Amino acid sequence: MIDDWTEACKTLRLENCSLFITGSNSKLLSSEFAKQLSGRFVAFRVRPFVYKEIIEYSKELGFEATIMDYLIYGGFPNRFEFRTKEAQIKYLNDLDDTIVINDLITRYKIKKTELFKRLVNFVLKSNSRIFSAKSIYDYVNKNIMNCSINTIMKYLDHLKEAYVIDTINQYSTKVKRELEFYVKIYNADVALNSIRCLDNRFDLTHNFENVIYNELLYMGYKVNVFDNNGKEIDFIASKGNMKYLVQVAYSVAEEKAYNREFEAFHNLDNSMQKILITNDEIEYSTSIVRHIKLKDFLLMDSL
Repeated sequence: MIDDWTEACKTLRLENCSLFITGSNSKLLSSEFAKQLSGRFVAFRVRPFVYKEIIEYSKELGFEATIMDYLIYGGFPNRFEFRTKEAQIKYLNDLDDTIVINDLITRYKIKKTELFKRLVNFVLKSNSRIFSAKSIYDYVNKNIMNCSINTIMKYLDHLKEAYVIDTINQYSTKVKRELEFYVKIYNADVALNSIRCLDNRFDLTHNFENVIYNELLYMGYKVNVFDNNGKEIDFIASKGNMKYLVQVAYSVAEEKAYNREFEAFHNLDNSMQKILITNDEIEYSTSIVRHIKLKDFLLMDSL
C-alpha cells in the first residue's frame, strides 16, 4: 500500500538482508511480483502442511495428529493452535471468508458477488473431479443464475491466480491433444471442501484423492490425468526420468470397486510402474500393480 515499496526492498537488500514478501490477495497477487520487482527475486509457493509436517508440528504442540483429521480438515498450519474442533472450524471459516471470498471480490472488483460466491462454493465442493468451463457454465445457468461462459472462465482464473484451486490436464504424448480434454480441479486444502459440508457428511472419497495430489506435489512430482483408452487413471506422476501411474481409491474392499480400479490399468505395458493407493488395511498388491496403504504413503518421501 506504500508508494515505492520496491525501492525500500532494494535498499534492504544492499544491507545484505534476506527479504521475504507476502501479503493479501486483495492488494497484490504473487503472480504480480514479477512486474513490481523486475526479476530481482526468487518466487516459491508455500502450501498448507502435508501429513509429515502435521506430525512434526503436533508433537511440538503436545497432541497426536490423526489421518482422519487430515482427510477432513486439512493442513492449514494455524488451525492446530486451536484446541477444540469448534474453534478450528471457526478459524477455517474465517480464513475462507477473508482469503477466498472477500479478498478476491475486492481485488477484482467483482460486481456479481452472489454469483461468484455460489460458483466458489460449487467448485470447492467439487474437488478431484474432471470439468470443463462449459460443464460448469451449464450447471450455473441451470441451478444458480444466467451468466456467460467468459464470466465462468474469468472466475475460475481468479481462483487459480490466488492459489485457491489447481487444475491439471490430461496427459498426452502430443502436446496439442491436451487442449482437447477437460481439466481436473483440486483444492489447495481439503478443508475448503469440508467446511461446506452439512451434518458431518464429509466427502472423504474426493478429499482422499485431493490429499494424494497435494502429497505428490510435496514429493516433487509433476502430475497429470492419464487416459487409458477411455479409462481414467487418476495420476501420471513424473520426476526426472521416472514416471508412475497412480490410481487412488478410498477402499477396494468391495468387489465392484476392486474390479473398477484394477481394470483402469488393463492393456498397459510395464514401462511405467502401476500403483494403487487406498485406505484399506488389507494388502492388495499383484504381480503388476503395487498397492500402497495410505498410512504408509503419507510417510514416504518418494514413490
